[in-house]
Amino acid sequence: MIRFEDTDETLGEQPANLSRRRFLLASSSLAGAFVLGVGLPIGEGRAQSANVALPPGTRVPAFLEIRPDSSIKFLSPFVEGGQGIFTAMAQIVGEELDADPATFVVENAPAGSQYKVMDSGMRITGGSQSVRSSYTTMRRLGALARQMLLQAASTALSVPVDELHTEPGRVIHAASGRSLTYGELAERARDLPVPAPETVKLKDPAQFRWIGKPIQRLDMHEKSTGQAIYTIDCRVDDMLHAAVQHAPRLGLTAGDIRNVDQVKGMKGVHSVHVLPGAVGVVAERWWQAKRAAETLQVSWQEPQTPDANYMPADFSTEAFATSLAQEPGNGEDAEVKGDFAQGMSTAKMTLSATYHSQYLNHAQLEPPSALARFNNDGTLELWIPNQAPEMFQADIAKRTGLAAENIIIHSPLLGGFFGRHFVYDTAMAYPQAIQLAKAVGRPVKLIWSREEEFLRDTHRPMAAVRFQAGLDAQGYPVALEAISICEGPTEGIAGKHGSKLDPTAVEGLAGKSYTIPNVRIAQIYKKGPVKLGYWRSVGNSMNDFLYECFLDEIADRGKLDPFALRLHLLQGNDRLTTLLNAVAELSGGWQAGPYTAADGTRRARGVAMASPFGTEAAAIAEVSIENGQVTVHQIWEAIDPGSIVNPAIVEAQVNGAVALGLSQVLLEESVYEKGLPVARNYDMYPILPPSRMAQVHVRIVESGAKMGGIGEPPLPAVPPAVANAVSRLTGERIRAMPLSRYTFS
Repeated sequence: MIRFEDTDETLGEQPANLSRRRFLLASSSLAGAFVLGVGLPIGEGRAQSANVALPPGTRVPAFLEIRPDSSIKFLSPFVEGGQGIFTAMAQIVGEELDADPATFVVENAPAGSQYKVMDSGMRITGGSQSVRSSYTTMRRLGALARQMLLQAASTALSVPVDELHTEPGRVIHAASGRSLTYGELAERARDLPVPAPETVKLKDPAQFRWIGKPIQRLDMHEKSTGQAIYTIDCRVDDMLHAAVQHAPRLGLTAGDIRNVDQVKGMKGVHSVHVLPGAVGVVAERWWQAKRAAETLQVSWQEPQTPDANYMPADFSTEAFATSLAQEPGNGEDAEVKGDFAQGMSTAKMTLSATYHSQYLNHAQLEPPSALARFNNDGTLELWIPNQAPEMFQADIAKRTGLAAENIIIHSPLLGGFFGRHFVYDTAMAYPQAIQLAKAVGRPVKLIWSREEEFLRDTHRPMAAVRFQAGLDAQGYPVALEAISICEGPTEGIAGKHGSKLDPTAVEGLAGKSYTIPNVRIAQIYKKGPVKLGYWRSVGNSMNDFLYECFLDEIADRGKLDPFALRLHLLQGNDRLTTLLNAVAELSGGWQAGPYTAADGTRRARGVAMASPFGTEAAAIAEVSIENGQVTVHQIWEAIDPGSIVNPAIVEAQVNGAVALGLSQVLLEESVYEKGLPVARNYDMYPILPPSRMAQVHVRIVESGAKMGGIGEPPLPAVPPAVANAVSRLTGERIRAMPLSRYTFS
């Protein structure tokens, strides 16, 4: 029996995160259910087409189970981590199935090729891609299931299908007044073949009941009552717990453990283990394991031949930032429009500046954890936080030599995404959990303490960007160059500069919509020893800050209003002009300031725009200075994702993105000295407290353009809007984050 930890007795007996094998056995016992579980015995009609290759998202049995009470179990191909994807999927599928999303019970789907429903043929939850990359596919899935229910009702009622229609949860024959619930039809429908995808017609959006409506989130009750299950909550019978002590610097190995016998004698300790770059303790309880792991006295050894994972003992972020700024060269072209050199030669005014972005931790509240169990049938079962089950399955197959089909991945709820849950070689707990479970012959749940997480977390890149601009006689830019000296996150994960430039290194610099005739964006690749990963909104999170702040410098140099400058540069772009005017209207009309607010504080406003992940965003920030530090009073943000599924979720995502954007511009920075991170917990790595959260105002603009993302796009415009407001208020140009480094008057 799989149970939850630290719950009451009743809840503790409920099965959680069942393996596919056990899930199927449990599901098949639902008498009369429209059980469409992968691998279940299927009827003759379905068996005839069971092995036929179907387009992604059309194998209805992999996703849906309609129960006798007409409730619906749906296996989501995308992982829920607070972004509301379970609710969005229920809205999309339920719309075409004609089933109230409130009747859905949604769980993360297991690893399996049938869940690769994205337009790209992949399956990841990231890049703000989930809804926009599967919207039509998931609608079609619901329509296919609805057609199967209609066909079942046609047989049950002995009437033609075209005389039937559906209302939520029911099939109705209007002529006779008869109707059947989905639950009543489930047993008959489950043995029907899945219709050909091209035979179903999707709804006219004008008929939508749920898409586009702010329906209540499906996960709200479980989360508000403490019943939501994360990896850290999972347990299995005969399980042991583990904690680790990592080497202080990456690349070191464990030598002698001076007090190993003492630690083995500590209460509850089962065993002590040497791991790659770490030592681990397995114990009866996690606190016992943690205390024992912290007690270990390890002689950490330098490598004879340092590899790419080695952190030098003399590395400091301050020195690295200086070396980035001083790196010679003009870089590799990422974007070229017109002739930058020619544009500069005709300019009446010029300016240049070097900007910096800081390393950032993910610093999420959910600590890394993993539960590993080797089963008697040769399978390896893992409960791990992840954003891509098949990606993890493939990585674990390489590590263990097991066939992928013998590796069962469970994906509990995530305590946030932020790019933390991809396959990062040295930053994940599951390889250690697997090694420990194999060593002790029992299931092991490993949890990294906060200190170990800060020691091994991947980071957002650090960059220095050299800007140059040439202005005409009216102050408008005629030429702009940005050369980013950095290692992009994708390059960092790969450990090398590829044959093509890393787009994540320059996104937010390249592809801007402003009409500047001569533009050159380039990158100089410079590798550093800090391990990199994706961070919410990736390159946009830093590059839009750098670009949009320099754009305000251009406005200052040309004696132009920054809002008016942006409007001028967007002439002919109706979508972005509309969006920029929308955020100004939302804020009560643009006013740069400084001005005196009703409470007597001196305030100013800044504006910025961003175009990440297929969505357009514009933000205005209002700030004041109190005791030398920045107070952000208001953030107004207009966002145009083209079209939306749930406006309440969109608004919640904007609020969350604003909070993280404020946190990085005001406070967050990962600092290294002598090869060691200064911060090992939140005391030295402060994140935005509630007392410093701004009041957020959101306007959703649906332009009808191709659907864009939601989770990441609202973030990148916030930091530059804040910094531009501070520069307006203080007269001090901001060229680096966080603002806590400055003392303002």
